Amino acid sequence: MMSIRSKTATALLALAAIGCGALDGASALASAGGSQAPSESPLAPAVKIRSSAIATWFGPGFYGKRTACGQTLTPSVVGVANRKLPCGTLVKVTYARHTLTVPVLDRGPYSSFGADWDLTAGAAQALGITETVRIRTRIVGSAPNSPALGAPAAGVAGSPLAGGVLAG
Repeated sequence: MMSIRSKTATALLALAAIGCGALDGASALASAGGSQAPSESPLAPAVKIRSSAIATWFGPGFYGKRTACGQTLTPSVVGVANRKLPCGTLVKVTYARHTLTVPVLDRGPYSSFGADWDLTAGAAQALGITETVRIRTRIVGSAPNSPALGAPAAGVAGSPLAGGVLAG
């Protein structure tokens, strides 16, 4: 019982810190893939997501095309596609001890085997994913949707924390 209370208290303190602006602006910018700072409301959308789900990745055949949220897909764009979450929702993705916060940029996946997430090639590379895998996810906020959402921040290309990875 004590463990549950301490976890709940920790989560509430973290939400309060986000709501009070205690997060460093640069880290919020980096987590959003070079977009503006997350919106004022840290509350997750009403859409429920599974914390553990199947993920695929997409990229080369889609480079130069626009995502459903309006971004132009390139190898350095870091984001995720989901069928239900609104554009700009920030999702913390964990795979094999790698963690990355990515924005929802597109709709999908539309695979025949029931994957819930479709990572951009940049996000997959940053997480060390080369095939269909099971990932852990958690909604952590939202960022305003813009054409630059998920693109590497100016001056820090190649930094996974800035939303971009080196093209491979």
